[in-house]
Amino acid sequence: MKVYLYNTLSRKVEEFIPLVKTKVSMYTCGMTVYDHTTVGHMRTYVNTDVLRRVLEYNGLEVVQVENITDVGHLTGDGDLGEDKLEKASSELGKSAWAIAKKYEKEFFDVMDKLNVLRPTIICRATEHIDEMINLVKLLEKKGFAYKTTNGIYFDTSKINDYNVLSGMPLKELSEGARVEKNPEKKNPTDFALWKFSPSGKKRQMEWDSPWGKSFPGWHIECSAMSMKYLGERFDIHTGGEDHISVHHTNERAQNIAAVGHSVVSLWFHNTFLMINGEKMSKSKKNYFWGKDIKERGFDYLAIRYLFLTGHYRSRINFTWESLEFAQASLYSLYFKLAKISKKSKIKPLDKDQDYYKNFLKFVNRDLSIPQALALAWETLKSDIDDGQKLALLFDWDRVFSLNLRLGVEKALEIPDKVLKLIEKRDVLRKEKKWEEADGIRDEISSLGYRLMDMEETVVFKVN
Repeated sequence: MKVYLYNTLSRKVEEFIPLVKTKVSMYTCGMTVYDHTTVGHMRTYVNTDVLRRVLEYNGLEVVQVENITDVGHLTGDGDLGEDKLEKASSELGKSAWAIAKKYEKEFFDVMDKLNVLRPTIICRATEHIDEMINLVKLLEKKGFAYKTTNGIYFDTSKINDYNVLSGMPLKELSEGARVEKNPEKKNPTDFALWKFSPSGKKRQMEWDSPWGKSFPGWHIECSAMSMKYLGERFDIHTGGEDHISVHHTNERAQNIAAVGHSVVSLWFHNTFLMINGEKMSKSKKNYFWGKDIKERGFDYLAIRYLFLTGHYRSRINFTWESLEFAQASLYSLYFKLAKISKKSKIKPLDKDQDYYKNFLKFVNRDLSIPQALALAWETLKSDIDDGQKLALLFDWDRVFSLNLRLGVEKALEIPDKVLKLIEKRDVLRKEKKWEEADGIRDEISSLGYRLMDMEETVVFKVN
């Protein structure tokens, strides 16, 4: 079947046709590794993972390149402020290199727990300085760059459709972005390709270059690394919607200036995660770290399930209550499949039936994963053969990646003593003997299990 995806550049859902028939080239804007991974980061990379899994589900080979920004990302996101790694180093009393290494490891540890596939290629900015210098030199040679007292800047006026990705008028783009008020800049939207190290102050992360001791700007990093590994034309570029107006707009401009044409066929962006109804923001201090998930006793796959319930281009609201409900739903899915597997064996997948065709239609229609997840529940409640239910859901888990097979195994391992207590409690609840039912809940809790009352009682082992 054909795959349809929303392209930020065209502002419409369009058929995705890879440059190479059976192979997809994809670049993902990775983490700036100066701090812990947030739940907002988790949503971004789960969405990218779902995109990759859907493409692979359709028989395509995906080559995914993901960068690690370990230098050059300033606190203002444009050309303002300190380098985030240098700032963290000053605050924590550790080297910028050690901080980058620590938080990169944490990031991928969290991604592994979320079942996010590792990229085909991981590229760190600090390991590609030569490529960046060469690209800046090329932009200088072609007349797209100019020198100021504090760096090499890109002349945005030389790209006719500079603002086409954001769709914002240039005036709004320059006013909305936190751009440097440098009197030497030719245009308000011009940005630093390369920054000179401040005189009298030694940075930890600086390199010899044709312009002296200096360091890369944030935007040049992604252009240099993406084109090194994927070439001058590739299929998909992914990232959060916060990158559209500045980072990706500038990256696109650099690419066009360097090679004379657009490099990326399709720009894929997901929307922000909301926290208790507000946009997640460090300034508001309304954010949560990935490590908070474990510390509060939740399964990482519960938050993956929660993210799957919302479309990647729609706002999704995170609360601990919504995560608790998602965890109960996930475990309920495990238990329903476990009940089926007790009495039926999995059968060969029938791809001619409507349930399979509808699943493919949903996931291929701009990743309509919430509808696909609803279809999974509908399938379980249907009157089709139980062996076929197992075949379908285990096959669909290639996209969901909720560890359904492993979840079934764990559900089947729940001791008979706990299951009998649940049955006894269910009877007491029907008889409205609440105090006695609560006593059994406490007894089950003392055995290391937690109950949640859904359509049927759900039990899971406490982490």
